Order: sequence, then C-alpha cells, then structure tokens
Amino acid sequence: MKRVQTKPAPEIVQDAHHPLEHYFRTERLPHIWCPGCGLGTAMSCLAAAFGELNLDVDDVSVVSGIGCSGRLAGYMRPDSYHTTHGRALPFATGLRVALEKIKPGNKVVVFSGDGDLFSIGGNHFIHAARRNIDITVLCVNNFNYGMTGGQIGPTTPLGSRGTTAPYGTFEHPFNLPYLAASSGAPYVARWTTMHVHRLQRAMVEAISRHGFTFVEIIAPCPTNYGRRNGLPTGLDEMRYYRDKAVIKNFADPKDAEIIPGEEFIVGTFVDKEKPDYFEIYDKFVNEHLRS
Repeated sequence: MKRVQTKPAPEIVQDAHHPLEHYFRTERLPHIWCPGCGLGTAMSCLAAAFGELNLDVDDVSVVSGIGCSGRLAGYMRPDSYHTTHGRALPFATGLRVALEKIKPGNKVVVFSGDGDLFSIGGNHFIHAARRNIDITVLCVNNFNYGMTGGQIGPTTPLGSRGTTAPYGTFEHPFNLPYLAASSGAPYVARWTTMHVHRLQRAMVEAISRHGFTFVEIIAPCPTNYGRRNGLPTGLDEMRYYRDKAVIKNFADPKDAEIIPGEEFIVGTFVDKEKPDYFEIYDKFVNEHLRS
C-alpha cells in the first residue's frame, strides 16, 4: 500500500488580532443583539469606515440614543455617549460645538434608531439639519421599536403589523431621505445591511463631508418586525432587500417612500457643498463683531 504523505497541521497563532479590533471594547463582546439583527453588520461597517479613513480612536466620538442601537456606544472604543431617549442630537451638537475650539478636526457620529431619532427626537433632527451642524447621523431603520416589544413607530410602513397594530398600521410613515433633504442636509444616502460595501462607502463619504450628513440604514429585525410581517429570519429580510432594493443615485428623495411588497430606492440622494454652521458663524463674527 502506497503511503500517503500529509502536511502537518498549521500552527495556531494565539495572539492574532483583527485589524479593526482597536475600535472595539472587546471585553464587552460578543454583543447581545438578536440573531439576524442588522445592527452588528452596521457596526462592522462603521468600524471599517473608521479604518478606511485612518481615524485614531481619539479622532472620533460616537453618540447613541435609547433602543437596540444604543448599545453601540458601549461596544466601541472611541469616546462614546449613551444618551437619554431622543436626545442623541442635542448631546452631539453640544459636543461638536465644544470640540470646535478644542479639537476642530474631531468627528462626531450619531448612531441611533428610527424611533429614537424621528419620534421623540424628531424635532432635534430637523433643527440640527437646518443649522447644518458638522455631525454625521447614521439611522438604523428596522421599522419598529424593537427593544421594547415591536410597537409601530414613525417609519413603520403603511399596513405593516406590530404589537400596537396587530391588524396593520394605518398611519403614514416618514420618508427619511425626503425629510433629511427638505430639512437642509447636504448629504443624504440610504442603503441596506445587504449592501455592505456601498454602506461602508456611504459612511466614509458622510464622515468626510462638512456639515450635517445623514445615512439611513435599512436593517432586519426578525425577532419583532420580521416575524409579524412574513419575514421571520434575518436571511428572509436580506433576500427581500436583494429583490426589492433598486439602486438609483441622485433620485428625487420624494420618490424614496417604502411600501411593503414594492420596490424601493437606495443610493445617494443628495451630495452638495454647503457652508456649515461654524463657517457661517465665523463669517458673522468677522463681519459684525470684529469690525
């Protein structure tokens, strides 16, 4: 019998590290998000965007609100703030204004959910966009209040079911790209957690721009929204995004409405130059207070 030569098993490297590990509080991982939830993917894209921009942990601050997405502030290594319900943007605004004099190059990223940003926090959103504060807002939209049991929220598509609408909601939802654009945001994009490379690229673009930049992230919530609306697993929702998401850059954000069972638009809706809050403030001071 011919003897078969086998290669020795590769040596296991005990001290191997992930190249983005320094952006995470690894002692708090693994995370506790549900299986199939899109938040882990969104967090990975954000870390990859930081890495692509070569940002040090001292160059960026992360602010989150209340909800499932709020846990990101505890998982990421940069200075992070887990704020009160609906108040992520006021906290981020105050932080960004303070940093302008201390460390003007510091990036402030808000990572929160559709309920936190657009229900109790809706008024803060439109005014932060109106002022064009130099903040990046990443909204993980899973169409319901996932942490508290699956109630319908301000983005729940018409006819979709939730614990507070067992027969389907009859309330019209916000069209988030349209709301952001009409409030004055100079950068507005939407992707799903299936479009990981495009989502990462949008995060890089949003963080790189000056002014108020907004990325909507359509993400699965199989535990609550999905199982009540015929998409009981994260994979079911990802297949839905594959079949229904249509990439159409610079489409009119008025056409970005989401209707269950119908195609919906993803891509970059707005990308333009616009003086941010601090540029206008400095010009005002120079013209009126120093003359």
